[in-house]
Amino acid sequence: MSMTGGVLTAASAMSGAARLTAFASSGSGDEPPVTVPRDPAREAARRELAKRMYHENDPSLFQRALNAFWEWFGKLLAKAASATPGGSLGLLLVVLCVIAVLAALWWRLGTPRRGPATSAPLFDDRPRTAAEHRAAADAHAAQGHWSQAVQERMRAIVRSLEERALLDVRPGRTADEAAAEAGRSLPAHADGLHAAARHFDDITYGGRTADQRTYQRVAQLDSDLERARPTLVHSGVPDGKTG
Repeated sequence: MSMTGGVLTAASAMSGAARLTAFASSGSGDEPPVTVPRDPAREAARRELAKRMYHENDPSLFQRALNAFWEWFGKLLAKAASATPGGSLGLLLVVLCVIAVLAALWWRLGTPRRGPATSAPLFDDRPRTAAEHRAAADAHAAQGHWSQAVQERMRAIVRSLEERALLDVRPGRTADEAAAEAGRSLPAHADGLHAAARHFDDITYGGRTADQRTYQRVAQLDSDLERARPTLVHSGVPDGKTG
């Protein structure tokens, strides 16, 4: 039986009580009518309706709380819609704009950093050549895995500089350290090296994601560095003089 059935049952009980009261009040034709004061009659009806048989099909406590919540939420939306230019449509546009802004910030900034970006080494325990790192980067790029492709391309850059003796082979070196050291001998590419190291750190330790454009910039830097010649550092002693 539904809630409506319970209401009808209660209504029937009230109707029956009213009929009984009317019958008792009318009495017989020879006796004076019996009148029941209003307050006792109301109390008698309340006691009758309080019986369990009239409430067996009432909604549960959870259902009543849920109905109250949806009623409150509906009033809240109606009030917000009335205060928003354009009514309900304007409110919907505002909500969609807020969601779009939050999604753009999440995509751009990624998850918060959990620790310093330079707290881990650039390479893992298994050494690989620059060519191997480039091959791994190309494989990731072919599948659209841009974050992994950027990581491998940055490793290829540093390994290539080590193979050319522009960087000394030092286990535990970070991307920022490698960029700073290589930038001193290749000053024309110092900014690109620092940018690539920053992308590597953001992806590896900051939880951010890369896109195709980022990978293409790092790959172009790798190609440019292969053709770059280091800047010779001259001593401050003039030619022809010693000591």
